[in-house]
Amino acid sequence: MNIKEAKEEIARSVEIYLDKNEFGEYNIPYMKQRPIFMVGAPGIGKTAIMEQIASELDIALLSYSMTHHTRQSALGLPFIEEKAFAGEKVMVSEYTMSEILSSVYKMMEESGKREGILFLDEINCVSETLAPAMLLFLQYKTFGNRRLPEGWVIVTAGNPPRYNKSVKEFDVATLDRLKCITVEEDFGIWKSYAYRNGIHAAVIAFLEINSEWFYCIRTTVDGTQYVTARGWEDLSRAISVYEKKNFRVDRKLVGQYITDTEVAGKFGIYYDLFRKYQAAYQVEDILRGAEETALAERAVSAGFDERVSLLGLILEKLNLRFAQAVSWEAVLERVVRVLRQIKKQTGTGGKAVPAAGTGTAKKAGTKIVGFETAGADTGAMWYQMLEKQCEEIRTERSRKEAANSLGAKLKTEYRDTLALLEKYMKECTDEKKPGKPFQRIKKAFDTNVKAHQKQVQETKQFLENSFAFVEHNWGRSQEMVLFMTELTANEDSMRFIEMWGCDSYFRYNQELLIYDVHRKLQREIADLGLE
Repeated sequence: MNIKEAKEEIARSVEIYLDKNEFGEYNIPYMKQRPIFMVGAPGIGKTAIMEQIASELDIALLSYSMTHHTRQSALGLPFIEEKAFAGEKVMVSEYTMSEILSSVYKMMEESGKREGILFLDEINCVSETLAPAMLLFLQYKTFGNRRLPEGWVIVTAGNPPRYNKSVKEFDVATLDRLKCITVEEDFGIWKSYAYRNGIHAAVIAFLEINSEWFYCIRTTVDGTQYVTARGWEDLSRAISVYEKKNFRVDRKLVGQYITDTEVAGKFGIYYDLFRKYQAAYQVEDILRGAEETALAERAVSAGFDERVSLLGLILEKLNLRFAQAVSWEAVLERVVRVLRQIKKQTGTGGKAVPAAGTGTAKKAGTKIVGFETAGADTGAMWYQMLEKQCEEIRTERSRKEAANSLGAKLKTEYRDTLALLEKYMKECTDEKKPGKPFQRIKKAFDTNVKAHQKQVQETKQFLENSFAFVEHNWGRSQEMVLFMTELTANEDSMRFIEMWGCDSYFRYNQELLIYDVHRKLQREIADLGLE
C-alpha cells in the first residue's frame, strides 16, 4: 500500500485499540493488541505520518530510533535486591526502569494524556545484544520487569533488507504476533503532502515531469546512489532559504541532498530553467488577469515542460493564499469562541448579530459572526478575562507540544490567535480611544474580519483568472486536466473551494468527469465489439 493508505490503516488500528466499552475496558484486551510493524524504504515518510496521526487523534506520541539504544538503556540497569520467599531471604536481580518506559511516564505527566503511540523506528536493525529484549517487548510489551502502560499502542518501523545491511529478519513466531504493513513509494500521494507542507514549486514541477526520479536506489561503479522523498523535502527547504538570502542554488547544493549524480544534474539544469520561467512570466499579472500579449503568446507556443513549470508557479502563489485564508478562518473562529465565552461569563446583555460588513458567508466569503453587547464593562475586566483565555490557550498548546501532537498548522493557528487576543487586550485598556472597552475590541475584530473577507474575495478572483488563462492559451487540454488535478490534490485548495466556492472549478470538474465516463463507455463498447 502507499503511505496514505498506511496512515489510514494505522490510524484505524490505533482507534480500535483505544476503543472502550461502557465499563471503561478496552474492547480489544491490551495484551491482544498486536504491535504494528510498518516496513518501507528509507525516507518514504513513515515518521511523518505518525506525527500526523497523533495530531489528528489528539493523543501523545513518543518516538525512538532503536539503532541508538543499547541493551542497558532500553532494558534498564541490573541491581541486586533482597527479598523473602517462603520465610527465606534471597538476593534477586532487578532492573531499573527502561529509559524508553520512563520517557512514556514522563510524557504522560507533562502532557496530561494517558493514551498515546510509542513509535520505535528501525526496529529490525537493533544490536545483537538488544535483539532478544526487543523481541520480548514486541511479544509481551515488557522491558525488563516493567510493562508499557495500558493505553499506549506500539507502532514500529523498519527497512527491507535490500536497503539496509543491518536488518535482521524476524522469525515466524514474532511476525505472527505483529500487524504487518508494507509501504511502497508513490509520487502521486507524496504530492498531496508536498502541497500541504510548502514543498518548493520547482521540486514538484520537476517530479511531475520526471516521476520516475521521485524515489530510486541503485548500485553503480561509484557505489550506491539514492534519491528519497526525504531528500527532496530537505532540498526544498534549503532552496527556499537560499533564495530568501539570495544565495546561489547550484548543483553542489543539490548533490548534498540528491546523491544520484544523474538526477542531481538534471534537476540542477531544470532549476535554472525554472528560474528563467519565473523571471519571464509575471505570475502576479496572470493572477490579476492583466497578463501582456507577449506573455500569452509565449505561453501558447511553450513546450509541455515549460507549461508544467508555469502551472507550478501559478499554483505556488495560489496555494500560499489558500493556506492563509483557511488558516485565518480557523483563527477568527477561535477568537469568536473566546469572545463568546467571555460574554457569557460577564453576563452582559445583548444579542449576537452579524459583525459589521460580514453579510452572508456566500456573499462575503466568511462564516465569522461578531457581537453587539450592552451593559457596563470595564477595560480591566476585559483585560483580565482575555488574559485568562490566553493563558488557557498557552497551556493547551504546551500540553500538545509535550505530547508531540502539535502539528505545524495548529501551531500557527495558536500563534495567530494569541497575537490577536493580545492586540485586543491593548485595545480594551487604551483609554485614549473612544467607546467602551468591548466596543473597541469589536471594532478591531471587525477590521480583522473585513481584511479576511478581502483576502478571500481576491483569492477567489485570482483562481478564476488562472482558469481563464489556462483555457484561453491552452484550451481544455491536458494542461487543464493537470491544473484541476493539482487543485484537487491540495487539501488547502479543496478546503478553500468547499467553503467559498469556485464556479470554474465546479464547471470543469463536471465536464472532466463526464468526459472520463464517456471514454470509459467507449472502451467498454469497443471491448464488446459493438462498433
